[in-house]
Amino acid sequence: MGIDLKLDHIVVSATRLEDGIAYVEQALGVKMAPGGKHAAMGTHNALLGLGEAYLEVIAIDPDAPKPKQPRWFDLDNFTGAPRLTNWVVQTMDLAGALALAPPGTGHPMALSRGDLQWVIAVSDDGTLPFDGAFPGFIDWGDAAHPSGRLPDVGCRLRSLTVSHPQGKDLSAVLASFDGGLGDWVKTGPSGFAAMIEVDGKRRVLE
Repeated sequence: MGIDLKLDHIVVSATRLEDGIAYVEQALGVKMAPGGKHAAMGTHNALLGLGEAYLEVIAIDPDAPKPKQPRWFDLDNFTGAPRLTNWVVQTMDLAGALALAPPGTGHPMALSRGDLQWVIAVSDDGTLPFDGAFPGFIDWGDAAHPSGRLPDVGCRLRSLTVSHPQGKDLSAVLASFDGGLGDWVKTGPSGFAAMIEVDGKRRVLE
């Protein structure tokens, strides 16, 4: 039996949290829920439930001191308009998943926010393989998952497309895991596209 990966959440990066929230709310016509602060990373976020998964808007927290290590999702180098930049997948065997992952996927770091606790793979330079197209890994263990406590505003993720110039190579790496996530990858310019159904209408977030 292989190591199973399951989509956990998709990530919209922004230079300012309020700009990222405005982008998502305008695109989908719903209100996001407050998130919180990540002291170890100097970031803060807002969340949106998508059923079993969720959407996270994340940005550098201007009130937080600069962390000792580069911020996750390469936020130290993020510029431009808010957009989908990353995806994060769940695993119940983080060590085993990292052993199969490309170099640079990261090392386990235990984190918490309020009563939420998780272990996430964090890379030394804040980036992820394939220019960020490779997913981040997270393990919630027996802890509560954010999606279960977010307001249900009628949003459901129907598909996620991950595009990269080396799409075939990325898909081949993901094929080493169970879960079929390699099927979401295509060869093309780097980018993400999420098809989200909102009250019966489908909208695309990029």
